[in-house]
Amino acid sequence: MDVRQLSALVAIADHGTFSSAARALFTVQSNISGHIAKMERELGVTLVDRAHGGLTEEGRRVVERARRILNEIEDIAADMASVDAEPSGDARFGVIGTTARWLMPQLMTEISRSLPLVHPIVHEGSTSTLIPAVLSGELNAAIIHLPVDDPELIIEPIFAEDLVLLAHTNHPLAGRSTISITELDDLPLLLPPKGTALRRVLDRSATTANITLRAQAEIDGVRLLASLAFEDYGPAIVPATAVPRWVKGDFVRIQVPELPRRVVAIARRRRPSPSAATTAVLDVLHHVIAERGPLQPGVYLNVEALHGSSTH
Repeated sequence: MDVRQLSALVAIADHGTFSSAARALFTVQSNISGHIAKMERELGVTLVDRAHGGLTEEGRRVVERARRILNEIEDIAADMASVDAEPSGDARFGVIGTTARWLMPQLMTEISRSLPLVHPIVHEGSTSTLIPAVLSGELNAAIIHLPVDDPELIIEPIFAEDLVLLAHTNHPLAGRSTISITELDDLPLLLPPKGTALRRVLDRSATTANITLRAQAEIDGVRLLASLAFEDYGPAIVPATAVPRWVKGDFVRIQVPELPRRVVAIARRRRPSPSAATTAVLDVLHHVIAERGPLQPGVYLNVEALHGSSTH
């Protein structure tokens, strides 16, 4: 196998057909077909389903490894170009949706200003989807929420955030700034589905307080929970960063002191070391959080908050 063959297979996975892959790689279809046929002979398997289109199961397995190899090759070239020069190249990182809404506009602006030669590639997803992408090498790093425990990863907490009750100003609780969890007993709430990380945290807190959290509806997606609360469909419990400080509207944030804080962290592989572009982006990330974190309601940067509370 060689890089051209791996590139051809990844291009088919990304673009769907031999002809589209050829256009993406600025070559002709016969070259793509030749690379795939040679790799199939070498491996003794069929990688592309020519009758129905798309990759076979074996093809998908090869593509997963091929992406990692190609990404590493790009990182090597970018690192060597960055020696004694400005960091350059791709920085592939992921971010959970709630943090993305608050942090990404500020982070991307600062990357553009201070790292003009770095090309950020951002994937939004849940912690459960981002961690495998980091482990496989598809992503260089990811902003996730704890708990995460994998010996192949370096986990660095970066901030903790409150879980808050978000309610429309029409709701009877809208005049409150703080509420005890016991007052939520049997109150209709918008909650995440059972089995999700946030719902497990809420259910454990309810059990500890000997109350029942009643789901008016179960909504899979924190941002959708917040949006429905904004529109007066019902109050919802969400992480603080689901409501960036600049968002204005007919809603209130209500503190629930008994709820644990959620800890957000950076996850990256132990080996190999991050590329120069990724290291530079992580440095900028730390700077932005240190500067802007204290301005976001419900976000804490102190050591006690980071290590003393999390949604375990």
